[in-house]
Amino acid sequence: MVSERPLLLQPAGTRPDDALLLLSRLEEVIAPSGSRRARAVLVPASPQEDHAALRRALAGAGPIPQAADLIVRTSGSTSGSGRLIAMSSEALVACARAAHERLGGPGTWVLALPAHHVAGVQVLIRSLLAGTRPAVVDTGAGFQPAALARALEGALSGAASGPVYTSLVPTQLLRCLDDARATAALAGLSRVLVGGAAPPAGLMERARRAGVRPVVTYGMSETGGGCVYDGWPLAGVGVGIDEPDADGVGRVVLTGPVLAEGYLGGAGRGAGAFFRPGPPRRLVTTDRGRLRAGRLEVLGRVDEVIVTGGVKVEPGPVEEALAGFDDVAQACVVGLPDPVWGAAVVAVVVARAGAVLRPEELRRRARRVLDGAHAPKHVLVVGHLPLRGVGKVDRRAVEALAARDLGRV
Repeated sequence: MVSERPLLLQPAGTRPDDALLLLSRLEEVIAPSGSRRARAVLVPASPQEDHAALRRALAGAGPIPQAADLIVRTSGSTSGSGRLIAMSSEALVACARAAHERLGGPGTWVLALPAHHVAGVQVLIRSLLAGTRPAVVDTGAGFQPAALARALEGALSGAASGPVYTSLVPTQLLRCLDDARATAALAGLSRVLVGGAAPPAGLMERARRAGVRPVVTYGMSETGGGCVYDGWPLAGVGVGIDEPDADGVGRVVLTGPVLAEGYLGGAGRGAGAFFRPGPPRRLVTTDRGRLRAGRLEVLGRVDEVIVTGGVKVEPGPVEEALAGFDDVAQACVVGLPDPVWGAAVVAVVVARAGAVLRPEELRRRARRVLDGAHAPKHVLVVGHLPLRGVGKVDRRAVEALAARDLGRV
């Protein structure tokens, strides 16, 4: 069934007032009175977004499923522009309840992510279910570990003996671990969810050594946020592999009550994620992975595999190897056209604070731990990796940066 219900655009972003207003709107969504037909469909939006353009996109996206209560957008990592997703309140609540069950119970949440992204929406919904008021960190002028530390300290002092949680992207956690006050505050939390992107090699171990209790989450807008914690699915969530190869590797498939109603404006396949009718209804993701004794290992995205000299290279293991060096803080590996190899493996890296990286010397070190196909043909050292959305590395921008540096444009 489809809906003719009106749309309610609600600016969110990172300003506390906007996030708390969205919180009140979400309360109306998850604790509704009256019929669904009488309620507007909530559309969280960035304050900087062209709302007129968003309304036009929504108007041209086709009918909205009757069960939808919220429309969110993907980060657009494959296509460069996000897809509109219709979510039900039941799916959002199922994801939030399962998260609390896995974490050990409801608590006080600190929001350090944009509230209009699905990860931010989930922090607000978990707060509503817990009956607690979230602390909101304003990151509009950029993320500052000191600002997060103040919010965490306030939440810890006001939560008495109850648990306190936050949700960060890996880049935020990395910066916090370079700040003593932020690290100490994070160490006081019951758990720190880390999602939105695969964490660099060694980051979780570094966090644990500092007393932080991180949980690596996997999920997406189509699942209402993270639905697999440290490789294990939350209650009610199923994980499978679509068309696995001889090594058991294929596209990750998710099932369960957390799934969105669907995409607006079509559900094109190709490299993009898509829903497959059931039963059970399934989301075929854009991620490649495998199951080891029931635990999910995510290897990377379908569209990120680099074919160099006839060998398929997953960027993830190369990034892990590079980030395993003590002087490397972050690494992003991309493929660029090459007349000899078809594609060349290129690494764009960020030095650890106080370290100096020399590209050729790093290439030599990489060849000691990686075979010829996986070892980067080129290394570019930058001050920071370009980001998008909630803090994911923008691989398209990294490719463009590397191409300019190597004269491939």
